[in-house]
Amino acid sequence: MSSERRKDTLYAIPQEPLADFAFDERVAAVFPDMIRRSVPGYGTLCGQLGLIAGEHAQANSQLYDLGCSLGAATLAMRRRVSQPGCRIIAIDSSAAMVERCRETIEADNAPTPVEVVCADIRDTTIERASVVVMNFTLQFIEPAQRLSLLRGIHHGLLPGGVLLLAEKLCFTDSTEQALLERLHLAFKRANGYSELEISQKRSALERVLIPDTLEQHRTRLQEAGFAQVHPWFQSFNFAALIACK
Repeated sequence: MSSERRKDTLYAIPQEPLADFAFDERVAAVFPDMIRRSVPGYGTLCGQLGLIAGEHAQANSQLYDLGCSLGAATLAMRRRVSQPGCRIIAIDSSAAMVERCRETIEADNAPTPVEVVCADIRDTTIERASVVVMNFTLQFIEPAQRLSLLRGIHHGLLPGGVLLLAEKLCFTDSTEQALLERLHLAFKRANGYSELEISQKRSALERVLIPDTLEQHRTRLQEAGFAQVHPWFQSFNFAALIACK
């Protein structure tokens, strides 16, 4: 059965001990279902991301998808890029994700060339980039390393280049935090996740997914050198920003 059709039941039975969440083969096999049922607005976000990338792609430049997973953002960009001489580089540190991403890209017939690379994005040098995408990736990077990563991205962007950043948010206002967490839980329940699945996945993610506030993102991006930072999408506690060089 293809990964597109496999249902996410990874946390449907009690697990003891409960390991930290990892982007391994088990997750890669069910990832399309997992992210569709876990991240509100994901399909809309990817579609609009492709539109934004198409508007900002510069001729003879590179576009990067950092933390590409199975390549949803890569495909969204590929199908919207019309400038000549563009190339997309999709990077992920999970060998399981990269293998399936390559299969997805090979099955697509859009003309823009794509290179899929298995590597740590912290070791990647961004070069001649007009667009860099990080979809729900920065939140898995150690907080102390986030500014350095963003500075490297800014350095590798061409004048007028953009970073498209999507992240899960936390909130300093306790009422806002409680409201949006409650709505996110309702979203997962409405998509068929049980209380056990929700609880176990939350515990598995606790030490590896560390969210920031919107204000923290904005301040860090400005410190990294970005001249403008604009939120362009939010669904509950998930948001997307465009940072312009």
